Amino acid sequence: MSEQPLNPTTAPAPVSGTADEATTAEAPVTGSVTGAPAGDTPATDVHTVDPGAGAPAAEAPVTDAPVTNTHAADAPAADATTVHASATGSTAADLPADEAAALRAASFERARRLRQEPRFPGGPAADPAGSHHERRIRSFQPRRSRVTTGQQEALERLWPTWGLDIDGKRVLDLDQLFGGLPVVLEIGFGMGEATAQMAADDPGTGILAVDVHTPGQGNLLGLADRAGSTNVRVANGDAVILLREMLAPESLDGLRVYFPDPWPKARHHKRRLIQPEFLDLVAPVLKPGAIVHCATDWEPYAEQMLEVLTAHPRFENTAADGGYAPRPAFRPLTRFEGQGLDKGHVVHDLLFARV
Repeated sequence: MSEQPLNPTTAPAPVSGTADEATTAEAPVTGSVTGAPAGDTPATDVHTVDPGAGAPAAEAPVTDAPVTNTHAADAPAADATTVHASATGSTAADLPADEAAALRAASFERARRLRQEPRFPGGPAADPAGSHHERRIRSFQPRRSRVTTGQQEALERLWPTWGLDIDGKRVLDLDQLFGGLPVVLEIGFGMGEATAQMAADDPGTGILAVDVHTPGQGNLLGLADRAGSTNVRVANGDAVILLREMLAPESLDGLRVYFPDPWPKARHHKRRLIQPEFLDLVAPVLKPGAIVHCATDWEPYAEQMLEVLTAHPRFENTAADGGYAPRPAFRPLTRFEGQGLDKGHVVHDLLFARV
């Protein structure tokens, strides 16, 4: 399949299958659109899973031991042809071609259904947007890594209250969701430590945090619960669908994108989140004066962010010299970001106002 430019507008959905099948040849499996803070990003990255060389390192979950009973979808499904052949004492080659093809199709369909089942009943859906998935390049991949007992408990207990799936089927009432608080959208929160800290430090601001990493979702819910923070909502799925279909015009007071996947290889630059088309989606849902705050420790990506944001007519640099901004006090310095600084990495913050 030929490469396509990032196109967040509606495109024909695949005839069948999930986003995994629709984008196998060209794009990562699913969005989250998502990047994640340098200090928070799991090693296998939205919404986010090989971030490539130079991507931020992983921050370990803070709670409990791994759950040993992984979901059925995590294990490879047995091929129906092999099962049938074993039961009958014959080999796959002994089956008629049409029967073998039918058994293989049934096996693939069973595996597809398993991938769509939620890992935890009542928790984040495996494929929340369903038919809303379209053929386009995505900036993230989902990953089904191990969930600890603490993360599982948080998902099962707190998701019905604080979690939501990005299904593209409704427009969110942010006033109702956050009790009238001003709301900022954070795309890509990794394991959630920085997000939980910002929520605790500023209880008067609601944070709608988007990612596709199930352990991170559970970790953030648990951290917020233990801190007594009630101003966090965790959204599961593709942030492009959220921006395009589920947010009302001028409903957000800010956007935060901290340490998104830099996709360092030249052929992968098209997967980077901060692109003109992405900003076209962001601008209408931000209130005038709302701040877009990006941060990265990947120098070439910082330069691209600065170029793209500066060129967009709906955004204005808040830095007087038109360059990078100092790190605001409200953005926590994460452990892995500190390690990067010790190694000589330069972290750049960009703050642009919506005009």
